[in-house]
Amino acid sequence: MKKIVLITGASGGIGEALVRAFAQSGYGVAIHCSESIEKAQKLENELKENGGDAAVFRCDLSNDGAPKWLVDSVIGHFGRIDVLVNNAGVSLVSPFLDTDEKEGERLIKINLTAAIECSKYAAEDMLKRKSGSIINISSVWGICGASCEVYYSAAKAGIIGFTKALASELAPSNIRVNSVAPGVIDTKMNSCFSESDKKAIIDEIPMGRMGSGYDVANAALFLASNAADYITGQTLNVSGGFLI
Repeated sequence: MKKIVLITGASGGIGEALVRAFAQSGYGVAIHCSESIEKAQKLENELKENGGDAAVFRCDLSNDGAPKWLVDSVIGHFGRIDVLVNNAGVSLVSPFLDTDEKEGERLIKINLTAAIECSKYAAEDMLKRKSGSIINISSVWGICGASCEVYYSAAKAGIIGFTKALASELAPSNIRVNSVAPGVIDTKMNSCFSESDKKAIIDEIPMGRMGSGYDVANAALFLASNAADYITGQTLNVSGGFLI
């Protein structure tokens, strides 16, 4: 039976790579997006034209009730959720004292609270079958923290703590929970950097390049696979040696 994966924030750089990687591995893919509906639908159509099974679900996960609506809608369409990838995220580069509180609250809601709530409702479905995998996309800034990205770093650190706690609770039910901590990935989220900034960043990466969305997607795909059946509660650092 084909497994079903729900990927939140699936129309961004990492999200698109996640969708393609899981689809190529035979998964039915629930593509969540908030704003980029045309891009998400184009991706859905492409997968279907190639014989894949995909559907787009649009909502703003910072809204009350949105995570439950999303999970319920995916289950209503596909029948179940075998793998949840909590990838939806937004960044904010701003000095802490200059950051608007409402903007900070929204960042926490999307990067942390939404992942917690989506996991809660997806886990209810997984418990019925005593199997499943939840993969949370954190960040190296959740491990070491980043100046001028305090809210983002706090949310991503929360993701790692959440991963460990939920993994411990769900392990007896054969549901694994892990996270991936990407380093500097060449996506739109990092488009704020100039070419000289990017060169300076690359100089700090031992492997000599920024990561791609597929570097993150391949790590998530491994954690969802049978090859990782005995791995839970872990955070896989995918940063090219940027953080060791």
